Amino acid sequence: MLILALDSSASPASAALLEDGRILSEFYMNTKQTHSQTLMPMVESVLRLAERTLGDVDRIAVSAGPGSFTGVRIGVSCVKGMAMARNIPCAGVSTLRAMAENARGMEGIVCAVMDARCGQVYNAMFRVSGGTIERLCPDRALAIAELCAECAPYGARLLLVGDGAELCHKTFSAFGARLLPPMLRFQRAAGVALAAEAGETVAADALMPVYLRLPQAERELKKKNGQAKENSGL
Repeated sequence: MLILALDSSASPASAALLEDGRILSEFYMNTKQTHSQTLMPMVESVLRLAERTLGDVDRIAVSAGPGSFTGVRIGVSCVKGMAMARNIPCAGVSTLRAMAENARGMEGIVCAVMDARCGQVYNAMFRVSGGTIERLCPDRALAIAELCAECAPYGARLLLVGDGAELCHKTFSAFGARLLPPMLRFQRAAGVALAAEAGETVAADALMPVYLRLPQAERELKKKNGQAKENSGL
């Protein structure tokens, strides 16, 4: 099975091509260019370098969130456009689950964390052992202090990945948590592709981003509407 995967859930963006569990090509960029500028050229590059075409692809996967609201939307929109044009099945992969692939060959408890601002992180926990990955909790948004209290019993078995890992490590190092090196710490399209291999697919029109929290503009509007109702006595 040939899988094309994209990730634009944070500042870096990447595209990868996976065939039967083997990465054929991968393109990773972390520049000031916007994802709308870089994603499609990266897709064209990974296909060309692997001597494949979009018509050869059996599945298109994307990190569907959590992450940057704009980045996730761009990635999902790109995949929907390509998939609709060729009627290719899609797979929306949790960004946190994809990052757990970076630690597949290790032993321990993966704590995948992304900075959600406002003193919170997006998080999911996974057990890695013998080359397998077991999810321990759903994707969620919670306070760093709350996550620290939950993770303390894992001690030195805890493996931190994600753009929020360094933020948490300042506190978590007290009980021996390990920070994975940069090359294994951040989300990559290769991890999205690997996570999508055994996952379910959906039609392009059913592929949706997963935010965990409302975008800031929507939160502010909801707050404003609530205050207006309060003032009007409704």
